Amino acid sequence: MTGERRIDGTLPVAYRYTPGVGNTAFFTALRDRGAFLGSRCPSCELTYVPARVFCERCFAALDADTPCGPGGTVESCTSLHVDVDDRPLAAPERYGLIRLDGADTVLLHRLLDGEGWEPAIGDRVVAVLHPDREGWITDIEGFVRQA
Repeated sequence: MTGERRIDGTLPVAYRYTPGVGNTAFFTALRDRGAFLGSRCPSCELTYVPARVFCERCFAALDADTPCGPGGTVESCTSLHVDVDDRPLAAPERYGLIRLDGADTVLLHRLLDGEGWEPAIGDRVVAVLHPDREGWITDIEGFVRQA
């Protein structure tokens, strides 16, 4: 398939996010300690980040007690040049799927510019946390290339 397939239109969306038990533990650890908390399945030996209360493979009960990160590896990345309304951005925004150290799942977040860095799969990165954290995903400002 060549070219872009697109259907223009409007879809007003309102939502309320309820983090649940696993994500509450993740966001509390992020806010209070600046730590990334995951859940490791004793049966599948899979570590989820953010933390989960059950394994998505075998449905075993999980605890939110496995520290991960703050460093990780870029598993996939992209650059955005237009916003959701198809308006050009002043500068490209970069996003990546980050596999935090100790985790088997990935976390989608911003890749922050630094000294002309062009993110690539396999790059080592580290999280930059907001100094005044509130227990939200935005407590993570993004990820920068690890020195």
